[in-house]
Amino acid sequence: MFRGVLCAVLCWFVCTLSMAADEGGPPTLAIGAAAPDFCLPGIDGQMHCLKEYTRSKILVIVFTCNHCPTAQLYESRIQQLADDYRDRGVALVAIEPNSPNAVRLDEMGYTDVGDSLEEMKIRAAYRHFNFPCLYDGETQKVSRAYGPTATPHLFIFDSERKLRYEGRVDNNPREPLVTVKDARNAIDALLANKPVVLAKTPSVGCSTKWLYKEEGRREELAEIERQPVKVQPASGDELKALRKNASGKLLLVNFWATWCGPCFKELPDLETMYRMYGHRAFDLVTVSINYPDEQSGVLTALQKQHATSQNLLLGSTDIYALMAAFDPEWNAAVPYTMLIGRNGEVLYKRQGPIDALQLRRTIVANLADDDYIGHQAYWRTPAQK
Repeated sequence: MFRGVLCAVLCWFVCTLSMAADEGGPPTLAIGAAAPDFCLPGIDGQMHCLKEYTRSKILVIVFTCNHCPTAQLYESRIQQLADDYRDRGVALVAIEPNSPNAVRLDEMGYTDVGDSLEEMKIRAAYRHFNFPCLYDGETQKVSRAYGPTATPHLFIFDSERKLRYEGRVDNNPREPLVTVKDARNAIDALLANKPVVLAKTPSVGCSTKWLYKEEGRREELAEIERQPVKVQPASGDELKALRKNASGKLLLVNFWATWCGPCFKELPDLETMYRMYGHRAFDLVTVSINYPDEQSGVLTALQKQHATSQNLLLGSTDIYALMAAFDPEWNAAVPYTMLIGRNGEVLYKRQGPIDALQLRRTIVANLADDDYIGHQAYWRTPAQK
């Protein structure tokens, strides 16, 4: 338990506090500096360059990402910013600075997707983004020229493309607690040909995942591979208890078999979810419907997947009775997956292969909203088109 709590605390610290001088990261662009040039691929399949926005009075560049819970809570505010000022000659462009391979799995406990270009397309479609979204995670050449320390981090340039403001969107990630709208104040001042009073602010969010941090992801995966993989038999009473879920956590249960091709295809996705959400109030239990005398083959299959979650095997040859102990309405075909809430309610149930994206979104929408208040509402509130 202590290890889990420690992991959660460390993840929260990494994902919510970013120092202005990220070790190994570049310096942040200075106020008054010219906007560094860029040409980057966008989620629309086109290349987008700085020169496209020459006619705009003001250019707002937002460095943001998918996986960060702080960035998620700011998505609607960034979108509203683009809407409110578009007709006043203000262009807003989002850039994803992170290397996807530098984001540890235990840093993805608040997201449905990672930070790749393809996953940016998924998030943008899901949240109906109405501004250009560009990707710089491969080389980070542009991001290093600007020096964002966290996501989100804004850079606002005047008509001559001189930097006049850099930092946060506003003074509180919890929107109801906002008292100062820093970015809007800066834009309003520039539109009125006035100096920006507060030109530089700190930016709270997940630290930028520079390329050098890929080593941390490799170390995490190596640690996972070193962990033991175990499997133990389960009785009918134990399966009944599993279905009731008295764990106090969200519980994902997956029934599978060594001879089931679709089962093997989705096991990596399930184990990835366990590594993403396992430091929160979430657990995964796999249950093989193989016979007890096939335990060695089951264990070998699980070891190939580095399945470090809790793994069970039907404890007798009366397999139909055991499966019915978990769910009497189940027709016994595999794969069979159920996400069970903390009060025993069924949140997701799938006979056949899972929809991994839908399942991840269901998980994050139902995880306890006790360590990042407001995050659950983000996942439960439909995005406005």
